[in-house]
Amino acid sequence: MKTTKTTAEKTAVKKTAASAPKVTTSAKVIKPKADAAKSLRDLFEDELKDIYWAENALVKALPVMSANATSPDLKKALDAHLAVTKTQVTRLQSVFKSIGVKAEGKKCEAMAGLIKESEGIMEETQPGNVRDAGIISAGQKIEHYEIASYGTICTFARTLGEKEAAELLAQTLNEEKEADSQLSGIAEASVNDGAKRHKGKNE
Repeated sequence: MKTTKTTAEKTAVKKTAASAPKVTTSAKVIKPKADAAKSLRDLFEDELKDIYWAENALVKALPVMSANATSPDLKKALDAHLAVTKTQVTRLQSVFKSIGVKAEGKKCEAMAGLIKESEGIMEETQPGNVRDAGIISAGQKIEHYEIASYGTICTFARTLGEKEAAELLAQTLNEEKEADSQLSGIAEASVNDGAKRHKGKNE
């Protein structure tokens, strides 16, 4: 049986269509830089320089996060990961050496942004469980970025036949996954529940 829409229904459909955002079909085409990567190996080396800068920046950021944490477990986890991160920097130097490239960093805009965000979260939270929850949130965003980065460059290394580099990168990938899991455990064990008991600004 064929149904006929009422005038009100037709008007509602027209209003919905008019208010819907228009889909742009002409997306911006990015022009490559003069020194843009031309091969997978070029991209692999660029990504290595990116994560090398990121890890060195994190060595400076983790002590700040630890100093602002209240939970003993969180402080312990952040301090332990600082030691691990320093080892990861040394390991990356071994990766560079294994592929015959000088170890040097290239500013990682993503990590710079994540570290800046972590500082903002600490500024916007009161010390205690609430700030600890914010620090864990910031820390896990960093870990997830690193997991994605190491997963990708590890795959690149395998594709390029760089077995030693791939094995070294896989070690760090596993460490980042463990750090993320540990932060989740601390949040779920005590920090989040403690933060929930605090009254909000409008309460």
